[in-house]
Amino acid sequence: MVHIRKARRSAKRARILIPAPSGGGKTWGALTLAKGIGGRTVVIDTEQGSSDMYDHLHEFDVVDLSPPFTPERYVECITACEEAGYEIIIVDSISHEWNGKGGCLELVDEIARAKFKGNTWSAYSEITPRHRAFIDAMLRSRAHIIATARAKTETAQVDENGRKRVVKLGMAAETRQGVEFEFDVVLDLVHDGHFATVSKDRTGIFTGDPKPITVETGRRIAEWLAGATPVDDEETVSKARNEIRKADTIERLDMVMRLVAQRVTERLITENTASELGSEAAARRTALAIDNTTAVTA
Repeated sequence: MVHIRKARRSAKRARILIPAPSGGGKTWGALTLAKGIGGRTVVIDTEQGSSDMYDHLHEFDVVDLSPPFTPERYVECITACEEAGYEIIIVDSISHEWNGKGGCLELVDEIARAKFKGNTWSAYSEITPRHRAFIDAMLRSRAHIIATARAKTETAQVDENGRKRVVKLGMAAETRQGVEFEFDVVLDLVHDGHFATVSKDRTGIFTGDPKPITVETGRRIAEWLAGATPVDDEETVSKARNEIRKADTIERLDMVMRLVAQRVTERLITENTASELGSEAAARRTALAIDNTTAVTA
């Protein structure tokens, strides 16, 4: 059956990409945005601990990710950070997953030699799903995701009045082509002083000339997110409802409702649905109390 629903803005977590050349301020910009958005922050650091130099900017924890930079290791780190309750995950940077030691490009060559007689085109059929799983881990995360990427200036030669001239086309992130389409905001750091140009913006809050990334930039993103229409994660609600129905002790029921409260803070369950689940839990509590009374009387 085809389900048609009313359109609504349901984005509740940030999905931001910050490409920049070496020394361009990727980590600084990501931490500054995180401070403005607000929340417990962790950095997945592939840059040999470079994030530690910015401990004065914002309170955060670090996961040191060393080679091999396989997609699966990134996914493992993101999952661990989610389970630890971090509200903001900075992936610094995603470039290593693509062209770092043990990243996708190296894996393509290895698979091509081992299985496809050197045919890299065939090897991509195995790497693409693995890379996709990494991208999906960021997009589906319960946390805000701020990803950085190494970048280089993309140029092209054009013919102008009979003369050839090299022109700058913008920044090209060092990752698989097209990854910027997956993010809500792409801030290209291109100037000294942490100035950024916006190459993609679904929020509608970035306009005009290049501007520096500040804590206020993060606050504006947080305000935009706060205006989103709350929605339930259907799988989470269904699981909670089933756990309430299966609860065979008051203690178990109390534990389920504590988890429901936690899911509300994680924005996976809305306040209205949590209230409905509370009513179901109250009914289940009454049934358990009756069962216990009957058992004692018998």
